[in-house]
Amino acid sequence: MREITAAVLERAAAARPYSTSRPISVCQLELESPGPGEVLVKIEAASVCHSDLSTVDGSRIRPLPMVIGHEVAGRVLELGDGIDDLRVEDRVVITFMPRCGSCSACSGTGQEPCAAGKGANGRGELMGGGTRLRRAGEPVMHHLGVSGFATHAVVDRSCLVPVPSDVPADVAAVIGCAVLTGGGAILNVARLVPGMRVAVVGVGGVGLAAIITALSQPGIEVAAIDADRGKHEVALRAGANVAVTPSEAIKTGLKGDVVIEAVGTVRGFETAVASTAAGGVTVAVGLPEPSQAAQISPFSLVADGRSIVGSYLGSSVPARDIPIFVEMWREGRLNVEALITSRIALSAINEAMDDLADGKALRQVIMF
Repeated sequence: MREITAAVLERAAAARPYSTSRPISVCQLELESPGPGEVLVKIEAASVCHSDLSTVDGSRIRPLPMVIGHEVAGRVLELGDGIDDLRVEDRVVITFMPRCGSCSACSGTGQEPCAAGKGANGRGELMGGGTRLRRAGEPVMHHLGVSGFATHAVVDRSCLVPVPSDVPADVAAVIGCAVLTGGGAILNVARLVPGMRVAVVGVGGVGLAAIITALSQPGIEVAAIDADRGKHEVALRAGANVAVTPSEAIKTGLKGDVVIEAVGTVRGFETAVASTAAGGVTVAVGLPEPSQAAQISPFSLVADGRSIVGSYLGSSVPARDIPIFVEMWREGRLNVEALITSRIALSAINEAMDDLADGKALRQVIMF
């Protein structure tokens, strides 16, 4: 048993600002040693993602109390029984979808999440069952199999992808979710060819990852669509050819051959569909509140030969795709650093959630 410092979400849907209501407490917990097929990781960097915020604001119901955080990089500290393909001190990216390795989803293309991994995540447990976190003898739940807002984490081996030591921890962390999701939608779903226009709806961390990945491909023009004009400057600095509001996109008839929806709202989804050219594809990567429903015209899909594809985690297979993105970064083709707004301390986690909710930040990276 090891004592760690961690950020625990005590209650969801607390009043804003979180800096005042403080639903997340930074406290001491006990962490069990890794079991068979598990790994103890010393966390080096963990970035704050909208999926963390959706747990804090109650959009995603999770069992509480829970150590949140899922976009993480660190160093291997201890290996559980049965693991012989990692070494102590390896730098690893931790991904949030554990995989059993034997179901049809795990042997597929990445389009479908592993049912066993999804079930464990929903229960706040690890793949091996139960939780490894305790406070005063009581269990504390795991967030998406990771619980990365902590000095240490025990995770299933299937969540880990080793990366070279020359990849900075903050870059590695952001690759593990934002880049896999936004960039994966480009590489795994969009199937770009020179001359295409890509439109990205929502210039958050995932949307900007889609933008920089699209720009890494030859002969691609990129349009950014966001209601926040401040995000236009972010997109243009990253290399987007044009940046407009949703109303401007509709008024000017802006269309993309591929449109990435990265807002996670019904309105964002409807904007993405409306901005898709005839014969084009809308790729939805955002996750709206589950009870919400959009209004679209089936006739327009058929008559214009358009399609809509859902893409969870960018339809990525982390062990396959993280090395690809790492190599793109090392070659100077993928400006991952553009996604990082600031580097913060764990003690600032409540304030970081406010900044994310207010649209003031892309990726705030907690450095340990």
